[in-house]
Amino acid sequence: MPTPIHDLHYASGDPLKRLPLRKAAVIFIVGVCLCLCGLLYLQLEQSRQHELTQARLASANLTRAMAQQAQDTFLAADLVVTSLVDWISSDGFGAAQFGQLQRTFARRVQALEPLHGLFLFDRDGQWVVTSFNDLPRRKGVADRDYFKFHQQNPSLQAHIGPAVRSRQNGEWIIPLSRRVNDRNGEFQGVLLAGIRMAYFEQFFKSFDLDDNGSMFLALSDGTLLARRPYEEQRIGESLAQGEIFSRYLPQAPSGNAMIRSVLDDVVRLYGYRQLDAYPLVVSAAVPEGAILRVWYANAVQSSVIVALVVLGVGLFGWVFVQQVRNGERIEADLRAAQERLEVIATHDSLTGLANRRLFERALDIEFSRGARQQRPLSLIMLDIDFFKRFNDAYGHVAGDQCLAQVAGVVKRHCQRKSDLAVRYGGEEFAVLLPDTDIKGAFAIAEHIRLAIKDLHIIHCGAPSGYLTLSLGCFAFVPRPGDGIEAFIERADAALYQAKNFGRNRTVVLSVETGTRVKARAAVTE
Repeated sequence: MPTPIHDLHYASGDPLKRLPLRKAAVIFIVGVCLCLCGLLYLQLEQSRQHELTQARLASANLTRAMAQQAQDTFLAADLVVTSLVDWISSDGFGAAQFGQLQRTFARRVQALEPLHGLFLFDRDGQWVVTSFNDLPRRKGVADRDYFKFHQQNPSLQAHIGPAVRSRQNGEWIIPLSRRVNDRNGEFQGVLLAGIRMAYFEQFFKSFDLDDNGSMFLALSDGTLLARRPYEEQRIGESLAQGEIFSRYLPQAPSGNAMIRSVLDDVVRLYGYRQLDAYPLVVSAAVPEGAILRVWYANAVQSSVIVALVVLGVGLFGWVFVQQVRNGERIEADLRAAQERLEVIATHDSLTGLANRRLFERALDIEFSRGARQQRPLSLIMLDIDFFKRFNDAYGHVAGDQCLAQVAGVVKRHCQRKSDLAVRYGGEEFAVLLPDTDIKGAFAIAEHIRLAIKDLHIIHCGAPSGYLTLSLGCFAFVPRPGDGIEAFIERADAALYQAKNFGRNRTVVLSVETGTRVKARAAVTE
């Protein structure tokens, strides 16, 4: 059933006078339940943030300890290598020095637990002296990255490269190396300290970490050196595309972040820190679930208690609401009856379009709005050509069906909510178009006229043999003091001109300048 539009008085009394009792009860009960749930949420969220804050502090302390241990380890190895490089650069490494160098290398390795061994290579990458008793009989290390780096780079700084397997005994080591020059500064070889990866594995295991937690030591370019849990196939893997290296390290040399792993889809709190003295990064990750394990248990307990309270309040509210439901049903039936009466009073029963009473209300509203906002207002008046002959030829029942068909076409072309289709009287209709200029009104009128023509409704009393319409359009911008009657009369005048010009056409009447009115006839066959 159609509902009234453009009616400011429609259904505006009862809801504003008082709030229905059932709705008030529901709102109160829902409000109480939402308050309880809101308080629970705030309490749980505060405790959750507290747990995460504590975890971030612990993560920062853990990565600080890891970074300090790693820096101390590499610094100790670097000091050994630096002192030996100075000695070798000064005295050389001829055959006479081999024995003393080997013994010195061996003592230094024994004194420093993380060291796997010390190795001296000549300018061709061949073994010269090692901390082991026997020199390897395999090929040299000219193909190693660290050797190529020193061979091609005159820098005397320490170089830490990706983890490699020692060609001495196959153990995984992290190479720390320095370039060896002669007294003239020419490249003579490389001195390498191999730091045992197993040392870092044991160090990582000394921390009490969840089974799904992880730790790693990597180069600053993201190359993985050591990791807990240990996975040999991942040694040397690049972590450069991970969020720590791509997103967080460029912003700050240390910190923590909650990141979802792309490998196992587990959310972890990652703490990370870049070493000050060496191009190394350490990181430790703890699963969010492990951090919040106790919080989850408390949250479940608190949620159960609140759920029971909410259930009790809800049951009481349901009983109360049922008591007033019957009374409100009667009130709703009365209101629906009132609405139906309102629709009957404002709409035509045959066509379902608005009647003149609603049309007059809409004109009052749109006139005031158009004058206030200085927006154009258009009106289309339309009439079925030779409708009396149609009734005489086919009877009033067919005439009523014809009116309903025309009304349907008119209503379909009122696409905006503000457009109003009206049965003005008999076979005459009107279309009120707010915010529409004369061009828009003419276009809609022509669409309506052509749509009726395309229906091919037989009309033996019309010259064309089919049912047609005549339409008149008028548009202007309302001003204070303009009369509604004059507005309707001008649209009606355009309609009569359409009839006088031969029917089945649209005539527009618009205000061009000042109060001067000009008429144009248009027809599209």
